[in-house]
Amino acid sequence: MTVMSSNDIKYRRIPRISHLPQKHDDYEPLELGFNGASFSGAVFNLSTTIVGAGIMALPSTVKQLGLIPGIIMILMGAALTETSIDMILRFGRASKTATYSGVVADSFGGFWRTLLQICIVINNLGMLIVYMIIIGDVLSGTWSDGVRHSGVMEEWFDQHWWTTRCPLLLFTTVFVFAPLISFKHVDSLRYTSALAVGLAIVFVAITAGVAVVKLTEGTIGMPRLMPEVVDQTSFWKLFTTVPIIVTAYICHHNVHPIENELKDHTHMKSIVRTSLTLCSSVYIATSFFGVLLFGDTTLDDVLANFDGDLGVPYSSLLDDVVRVSYGVHLMLVFPIVFFSLRLNLDELLFPFATPIAYDNRRFFLMTSALMGFIFLGANFVPNIWDAFQFTGATAAIAVGFIFPAAIALRDMHGIATKNDRRASWVLILLAVSSSTAAICSDIYSIFTSDTGIKS
Repeated sequence: MTVMSSNDIKYRRIPRISHLPQKHDDYEPLELGFNGASFSGAVFNLSTTIVGAGIMALPSTVKQLGLIPGIIMILMGAALTETSIDMILRFGRASKTATYSGVVADSFGGFWRTLLQICIVINNLGMLIVYMIIIGDVLSGTWSDGVRHSGVMEEWFDQHWWTTRCPLLLFTTVFVFAPLISFKHVDSLRYTSALAVGLAIVFVAITAGVAVVKLTEGTIGMPRLMPEVVDQTSFWKLFTTVPIIVTAYICHHNVHPIENELKDHTHMKSIVRTSLTLCSSVYIATSFFGVLLFGDTTLDDVLANFDGDLGVPYSSLLDDVVRVSYGVHLMLVFPIVFFSLRLNLDELLFPFATPIAYDNRRFFLMTSALMGFIFLGANFVPNIWDAFQFTGATAAIAVGFIFPAAIALRDMHGIATKNDRRASWVLILLAVSSSTAAICSDIYSIFTSDTGIKS
């Protein structure tokens, strides 16, 4: 007979106590009239979690991989994400836990639960900083390869102190983010999430329309179908695209908060599949038409391409509509990612405390501290590509691939199938190999860059 230590017993109890606001609680209801989230609201919230800043890096990723391998990788990312989410949901029900970290604690104990929460915090902080960076790029402009790409506020009102990055981000934080991150139910964000998805589709529609017009005029050609490998550096750089694709699908941290508020929990699998189908369609369309429109000039952040003449009528107006619509989209994505960030950080720091939704003082202090950190980070992390490579190659891959696969392989409740085990090994091997290759490629690029500067 195996004897568990008191520490193991303690952490196996914790996951059964959820810090998530649920449809039924022993506490007073947070919102009068809340009877559970709907199917459509859950789809919009999960889709908004997925379609964030990653969509802006995908055209550049497909440019590097080539059109055919790029689209295949996007579809594979969706399929693997669905598999990993299904694992954590099934094992969550078997262990009767209401959080992702609770599922990990049930399988591996408190240390690994803490490690997962640290990964989620790092991943979400990285994403939110990148979101704010892109919003700053849209409003105040950015530099890329020595070229200045103007922001919409500079174009509309010329250069003033209040059209620079810091004042604009401060204004956005106070008057946009602060109200939206004050909600204590994730379902309260369903309308802003629906608008966010709509704005992402507007971006895709305009990009597709401009690309089709220029293609019929014969001013652009078909994009490269396969990757162009000319030397060792270009070969290894291909592997850095995998973490970016993985990062674009990370939504595991919000799966349980969304499921716990559903009227009918049996709909969650269909919600996940619907959301992933919608998001992968948007990703493929954005990548294809983005590369078709800009070709080899596609930038790491494709939004920066929309600040010049597109070669079609009303080009300037279309540029502004694209950049503003996606900037607003990210403002609406921000609070739903922030929701799980705050929740996991609170569980990490105060595992035995009253749920944060019922402690107004702790809720306010945690929210203020996190927003302050994100605001500072957004003003000191200049490159979206580097930020996505860092989070994608480390915390995001652990959250999205490694932990779900490890849970299925551990199989504490004897429910894993042979397909689960096969898929788990594929997830782990892909995660480890792509992360290692990406990190080595980054180190190699830095080394060769430094060598080039010295020579």
